[in-house]
Amino acid sequence: MSIIELIIFLVLYIVLPFVGFSKLFQKAGRPGWQGYIPIYNAYVMIELTGKPKWWIILMLIPGINVLAIIGITIDLLKSFGKFSLREWFAGVVLPFIYLIKWGNDKETKYLGPSQTPEFREKYSKQLKKSQSREWTEAIVFAVLAATIIRTFFIEAYVIPSGSMESTLLVGDYLFVSKMNYGPRLPMTPLSFPFAQNTMPLIGTKSYSDIIKLPYYRLPGFSDIKRGDVVVFNFPMQSDSPYYRPVDKEDNYIKRCQGTPGDTLSIVDAQVYVNGKANPNPPQSQPSYLVTSDGNQINPQILTDLHIEPGMANGEMLMTRQAAATLKGYSNIKSVTEYIQPRNTFNPEEFPHDPHLKWNVDNYGPIIIPKIGMTIKLDSLTLPVYRRVIEAYENNKLELKGNDILINGKVATSYTFKQNYYWMMGDNRHNSEDSRFWGFVPEDHIVGKALFIWMSTDSAGSFFNSIRWSRLFKGIH
Repeated sequence: MSIIELIIFLVLYIVLPFVGFSKLFQKAGRPGWQGYIPIYNAYVMIELTGKPKWWIILMLIPGINVLAIIGITIDLLKSFGKFSLREWFAGVVLPFIYLIKWGNDKETKYLGPSQTPEFREKYSKQLKKSQSREWTEAIVFAVLAATIIRTFFIEAYVIPSGSMESTLLVGDYLFVSKMNYGPRLPMTPLSFPFAQNTMPLIGTKSYSDIIKLPYYRLPGFSDIKRGDVVVFNFPMQSDSPYYRPVDKEDNYIKRCQGTPGDTLSIVDAQVYVNGKANPNPPQSQPSYLVTSDGNQINPQILTDLHIEPGMANGEMLMTRQAAATLKGYSNIKSVTEYIQPRNTFNPEEFPHDPHLKWNVDNYGPIIIPKIGMTIKLDSLTLPVYRRVIEAYENNKLELKGNDILINGKVATSYTFKQNYYWMMGDNRHNSEDSRFWGFVPEDHIVGKALFIWMSTDSAGSFFNSIRWSRLFKGIH
């Protein structure tokens, strides 16, 4: 994420709405500075609307807090005489415009706490609905507004695994921009709100594939660039045993290392694209072999340096800065970066062909498909591109003797129908990524990771586990 993108996002969705809250608070007789303090300004809104104080707890629960703030905002708008759906929509979806507009509007006045019986009775003509109907409309509107925001603007995402450490940690909550690469229109519109592919608690399918829409993406700010941290749908769920629609596959997050048409290779753990070395992520975690004088390494040192065990015996995953620090301890004899040797076949590596002696540290070269690019089909290229042709571009591919048949016709070449990308985790020895399952199709791209808005460690209570230094940290 560039500093310009971060500034634009913060101005539109944090700074300007907070300016609007400040102006509205002053109209209600509260100090304007209260509008600028996150969480506390929500508490003030709860007081101004007369909602139960326990609503502030909902603001601390990721996912639920999105609906909660929408509901609180709607009630605040009612307290200032905004009773129509149009005004609710404007205040929730475009807060950076309308909250400031109403805050500076002399005609807009604080009428009182909208959730009290006295308010409902006094403004019954404007409300003109039962309490149950009002709650129903508020919930429906909150879900609709949140869905629009989630589809076209931003979406919250939580880091579930350590594949991007130390750039991103387990327990980081991110905002993902849909606008950078262009919002992808829903392809499976009949689905339960906010459930990716399974229903909460009961675990059944959360969508219906009766209606399937073709892939279409609205214009965005930029194309995907090498080095971008990208959220995408996991492409290995396109076929057996899941057969999920593209937009209902699980969300993954990795760093883009190769773009359409690039030739990518990995030599001794260094990624090369088109013959040039790709910059290494500053917080990436290579694998190291550590030897000591026989005494056990203090576990607190490993915790403080954020060092974790690797996938093989004796390996430790850490940043290069942590490795340099660890070397300085008196009981540490050596800290040596471990790289898997060249010409060693790993059957788990894509495309799982023993003729290609590739592993996580020495891989390729491999050409990333680009829309309109044509390749020759033979025994060397088919293992690499067969999944693209069959699973992602929906063709029937068969082998009959020495012939390759696509949709029943002999084919000696193939032209790609969309762009593809190569995604890898920063924690190179603890990440299942494109090295294991291949290319990511363009229609699987969800958005660009912007910044961390909350980060918690699983140890300790909620407040004690907050990683305060990571809040509102941009992702690079």
